[in-house]
Amino acid sequence: MNTDWILALNCGSSSIKFALFQAGQRRLPRQPAWGGKVQGIGQARPVLDLSDAPSQPVALDATHPNTTALELILERVQQHIAGQGRLAAVVHRVVHGGQRYFAPTRVSAALIDALRALIPLAPLHQPFPLKAMSLILAQHPTVAQVACFDTAFHQSTAQVEQMFALPWSAWQADVRRYGFHGLSYDYMAHALPERHGEAARGRTIVAHLGSGASLCAMHGLKSVATTMGFSALDGLMMGTRCGAIDPGAVIYLMQEQGLGTEAVARMLYHDSGLLGVSGVSPDPRELLPLETTNERVRLALALYVHRIVREIGALTAVLGGLDMLVFTAGIGEHNDVLRARICAPLAWLGVQLDGAANAAHAPVIASGASRVIVGVEPTNEEWMAATQASELLGLGD
Repeated sequence: MNTDWILALNCGSSSIKFALFQAGQRRLPRQPAWGGKVQGIGQARPVLDLSDAPSQPVALDATHPNTTALELILERVQQHIAGQGRLAAVVHRVVHGGQRYFAPTRVSAALIDALRALIPLAPLHQPFPLKAMSLILAQHPTVAQVACFDTAFHQSTAQVEQMFALPWSAWQADVRRYGFHGLSYDYMAHALPERHGEAARGRTIVAHLGSGASLCAMHGLKSVATTMGFSALDGLMMGTRCGAIDPGAVIYLMQEQGLGTEAVARMLYHDSGLLGVSGVSPDPRELLPLETTNERVRLALALYVHRIVREIGALTAVLGGLDMLVFTAGIGEHNDVLRARICAPLAWLGVQLDGAANAAHAPVIASGASRVIVGVEPTNEEWMAATQASELLGLGD
């Protein structure tokens, strides 16, 4: 069987997610034919999770754990498709494309060098897909590679939405609001009209709530505004990231408490958010059972919800009203308690939940009396990236 396969990679510092899609069809199947993830990279007990097998421990090189994890994935992929065709393409989720890269782009050594210059804009995310690109380029030069950018979806926002009130030289130096989670929001622009019809083209806010978190205001299925800005630190409170913060607080930490740039970066990226406030965990699933006995945990969850509600209000003002609110990503899709807490203060907008539907994580969780459609829609960044790669490379029918 001469089948072309597309491998979608989402490479992070401690995990690599992968999904394998069969190309050659007019539209790629929404669900991958096979996939999984290596998690715990750089930690004591990394594991390999496959969609068709139990979790299993893996041994990774202590000096280059990300590289050996990727090599393990590529080896397993080749074994899985042996006799079923060829690996035609690898598509990478890249967080930052800067002001130059918006459309899906063929990977080359020159592209890798250009994207490497953007590492300071996304130090948690940017380096790892670039390592994967370099390795595949060296070891599998005949396999086409495509980079898809999380910043691309927000190019539709107006210039005034992208600007900071800094000297004009900062704008000329590309210091601006980029926005992220674009592959997730792009998928919503495909999935929501399929489920909700023309209603999805109205004034919609999508809440991508995972370990990273952001909101996107959409109208006509295009981004109008988003909470993340120049970096993936801005906007909502997250698992370990601070979200929006007064720049004066950063100046104070550096000038008065003597923290250097590396210490401040570690604080804002790794030691803040739910973890920093609670002192316990970045995961709401671990925090919710503790909130009645631990005041810091209670405050962490209250602040998390408050920041989301506040930003929904701001984006509603930008949209001029709200027709639809959609929750997606790990927390958004699976945590009915936090969804209920977020929606309760939005009653003034006409938001009313159906408790049973919310508890069941139904596609529509609004009650019949709600003036706003409230939905839960699983995201599918891997399919979005694979679809973009298939279109760029002409792998479909």
